Amino acid sequence: MASFSNQILLQTKISLPALRENLLVRKRLIRTITQGLQGRLTTVCAPAGFGKSTLVSQWIHQCEHSTAWVSLDETDNDLIRFWRYIMEALTAINASELGVRLSYLTPLLPSLSVKTFIDALINELCTFSSPIVLVLDDYHEISQQPIHDSLSYFIDYLPQHLHVIIASRSEIPFSASKWLARGELNHIDILQLQFTVEETKSFYQEVVPLPLTSEHIQKLFQQTEGWITGLQLASISLRSNTNYDQYIGSFNGYHRNVADYLFQEVLTKLPSPIHAFLLQTCVLERMDAEACEAVTDQAGSREMLERLLALNLFVIPLDEHNTWFRYHHLFSDFLRNLLKRSDTGRWLKSNQSASRHFAARGLLDRAIEHAILGEHYISAARLLNSYAAEVLKRGELSTLLHWIEAISPHSELSADMSLLHTFLLVMTGQGDRAAVLLDKIEQQLAAVDMDQRKQILSGLLFVKSNLVFYSGNYEQWYEFAAEKLDGELPENPLFYNFNYNMTEPLVRRTAFGLKGSLSSDTEAIALRFTAVLESHGWSNSLINLYVVQSLCEGYYEWNRLDECLKLVRQVERSVRFEQIPGLFVPNRITLARIQASKGNYRLAHETIDEAIHTMGRISEYYWLHPLRAFRVRLYLQETQMAPAKREMAGLHLAASDRPASNRMFEYVTLARFLSAQAKEAEATRLLEQLMLQASKEQCQLSMAEISCLQALVELQRGQRLAALRYLHEALVIGEANGYIRTFLDEGKSMAKLLQTYVYQRETDVQNGDWQGVTVEYVQRLLALFPQVQDRKDTALIEPLSQQELFILKLLRQGASNRQISEALALTEGTVKVYLSRIYSKLGVSSRTQALVAAQELLLFEA
Repeated sequence: MASFSNQILLQTKISLPALRENLLVRKRLIRTITQGLQGRLTTVCAPAGFGKSTLVSQWIHQCEHSTAWVSLDETDNDLIRFWRYIMEALTAINASELGVRLSYLTPLLPSLSVKTFIDALINELCTFSSPIVLVLDDYHEISQQPIHDSLSYFIDYLPQHLHVIIASRSEIPFSASKWLARGELNHIDILQLQFTVEETKSFYQEVVPLPLTSEHIQKLFQQTEGWITGLQLASISLRSNTNYDQYIGSFNGYHRNVADYLFQEVLTKLPSPIHAFLLQTCVLERMDAEACEAVTDQAGSREMLERLLALNLFVIPLDEHNTWFRYHHLFSDFLRNLLKRSDTGRWLKSNQSASRHFAARGLLDRAIEHAILGEHYISAARLLNSYAAEVLKRGELSTLLHWIEAISPHSELSADMSLLHTFLLVMTGQGDRAAVLLDKIEQQLAAVDMDQRKQILSGLLFVKSNLVFYSGNYEQWYEFAAEKLDGELPENPLFYNFNYNMTEPLVRRTAFGLKGSLSSDTEAIALRFTAVLESHGWSNSLINLYVVQSLCEGYYEWNRLDECLKLVRQVERSVRFEQIPGLFVPNRITLARIQASKGNYRLAHETIDEAIHTMGRISEYYWLHPLRAFRVRLYLQETQMAPAKREMAGLHLAASDRPASNRMFEYVTLARFLSAQAKEAEATRLLEQLMLQASKEQCQLSMAEISCLQALVELQRGQRLAALRYLHEALVIGEANGYIRTFLDEGKSMAKLLQTYVYQRETDVQNGDWQGVTVEYVQRLLALFPQVQDRKDTALIEPLSQQELFILKLLRQGASNRQISEALALTEGTVKVYLSRIYSKLGVSSRTQALVAAQELLLFEA
C-alpha cells in the first residue's frame, strides 16, 4: 500500500495547476495580489466560474515566490488530514533545508494537539527567510469549525515572510476584521473578478477569436455581467451558430439555471462518443487515462482527454505533463446532476468501477469514497477492514468516523469495525454514544463462537479502557475485567498497534501519562491494569508497555528508584523495545536519570550515547533532539560547560525563538543552559513563554519544572521574593502529586531556596499567600537532600545576587575596595554600598565575619 505522502492523487492536490494556453492575463488583478503580499492574507471570493483558481495560478507562474498549493475537496473535512496536506505542500517547496526540517514534523501530527503542531510548524517556518506563499484553493469545501479555528490561529501567528491566499466560492467563515483593521487583509471579490468591457473584447478577439462586432461584445458583456464562464460557454456555442444576434439575445445573467442551460446547449452539440465519455467520467474528482478507461471500459482515453483539452471543454490539466486532469467544478456538478437524474444505474456503476480501479492502484481513500457513492457498501466495508489500521495510524479519526457511519446503516460491520466505531466516538468526545454501542457489542457476545468471542473481548478491553480513561469510571472496568475475561486472549492488531507517543521524551508528559498527574489511585489502577494484560499474554502489547513505562516514570518522580529500575528493565526486555521510539527514548532517559541520581554520570552518558546510536541506526532522527538535550542536562549537572556548549549548538535553538510545545524538553534545556551562563534575562523570557505553552497543554510535570527553574533564575538574580513566589507555585503542584525528584534533581541551589522558603513562612505566618503547601511536605523534601543543614541561623535571610557573590569571592582573594572597583568598573563608594548589603544579608559586620559565614553556607561552592 502506498504511504500517504506518496499517493498519486495526493500529489495532484498539492501540485500547482498547469497554466493553460490561450488565457487572458488579468494584469490588473495580478498587481492587486502582488500589492497584498505586504499583509498576511489574500482572499479571492466569488461564485463558481469567475476564474479564481486561474487568476491565482497566473499570478504564481509570474511571481518568484516559493509556493505551496493545496486543492481542497469535501474529503478534507478532517482536521488531521487538512493539516497533513498543508504540510505535504510546504515540504514539497524547492527548499531542501526547510523540506528536511518539516519532514520531521509530519509524522508527529496525529499525536500532537493541533495548536501545538501549528506552533511547531510556525517555529520551523521562521527558520526559512525566503518569501513563501500558501494557497488554499476551494476553501468553501471545508465545513468543520475546528479547521476554521486552527487556520485562523495559524494566520494570526504567521512569520512575516509567509502569506496565505484563500480562494473560495463564499466568504471565509472566520473573522478577518483584525487583519483588515491592521491593513493585513487583501480582499478580491466578485466585482473585481468580473471581466471589464476591455477584457471581454480581448477575450473574443485574442483568446477565442470570433468575428463579433463591438455591439455584440458589448451585449455579451452586459448579458453575462462579466461572468467568465458565461462568456466561455457563449463562445463555444457561437462557433456552431452563425445567427449571433439571435443567440446573444437568448440568455442573460450568470446564475446557476443559465449555467445549466448553457452547458446543456454545449453538450447536445457534441459528438456521441464525447458526450458519453463526459457522462461516464464525471464521477472522477481527478482522472488520468487509466482511471478513465476503468470507468468507460474503453481504450483511447488519453486521446479523448487531449481532444477535450483542444476543444476547451472545461477540462483542466493538473500537472505540467498533461497526465492528470479534472473538470471545471461547475461543469462536473452539471454532469453529475444530469447523470444522476437521467441514468442512476450508470452513476452507480461508474462509481463502483472507479472504486475497484483505485483499490487496485492502492489508492484506498478514493476507492472507499467511490464505493460509498456507488452504494456498494459491502465492498466499502471490505476495503475499510483492510485499511482502517493505516488511517488510524495517520490520526484521521474524523475521516474514519465518516466512512463507518456512511456504511453501517447499509451493511453489517465486523466486530473489529464496530469496536473501532466505539473507539472513534470515545476519541472524538462522544462518550455517551460510545457507551451505548459498547453495551450492544457486549450483548452480542453470547451469539458468537469462542474464537470470535475472544477476539471481540480483546478489542473490548482496549476500547473500554480508553472509555474509562476519559470518563473515570474505573469500577466498571474492574467489573468487566473480573467477569468477562477468562484465559488467554489474542492480541488485536487493529488496536494494540496504536502508538500513544510520537513526540515526548517522557511518557508522563503525554495525555496517556495523565500529563504528570500522580496519585495512589493512578498507581493502583496502573498495577491492576497491567496485571490483567499480562495474565492474558499481552506483556508485549503497546498499551501494556506504555502503562509500565508511565508507572516507571512515576516511581522515579516519587524517588522509589529500585521499583523504577525494575520496571525500566521490564520494558527493556520487550521484543518491541527498540522498534517504538516513543517507548525506547523515555525508557533510556529514565535509566540515565536513575544513574545520574546515584552520581554515576559515566554510565548515564553511556546510556544516552547508546540511545542516540540506536535512533540514528533506525533513522528516527526526530528523537535525537531530546536525547542530545538530556546529554546537555547531564553536562550541566556535572558543571562541564564546554561540552554542554558544544552539544547545545547542535540543537540549533535560540533564546529569541518562539518555542514550540513539541520541543518543550529541548527549550527547557536551553533555559537551563542560559541560566548556567548567567544570562538570566534571556532565560527568564524563554521560561515565561514555556510556561504559557505548558499551561495551555495543562502538563503538570512541565509546569512544576518550569516554576522551579523560574525560582532558581530569580534567586540567581538576587530577587528573593520573586524566587519564593515561583517556588511556591512549583510546590503547590508538587505536593498535590507527591513530586520529589523535580526538586531533588535541582541540587544545592534548590535546597538553599527551600530552606529560605521555610524560614520565610515561619516569620510570615499571617500571610495567606502560602496556602496549598504544607511545611511538612517541604521539610520532607529538605530531608532528602544530601548534607543539608537545617539550622535556621545558617539559612540566608535574602540570597546574594550574582554580583554580590562575585564581590564575596574577590574578598576571599584579599582584594581591596579599590581593586574590587577596578575589576567591576564601579566607584569605591558603590563598592561600599554592595559590601553593606552583603553584610546585612549574611547578618555580619566585617569582612572576616562575612568570609566565615559564606564558608558555612557553602556559598563558595555555588
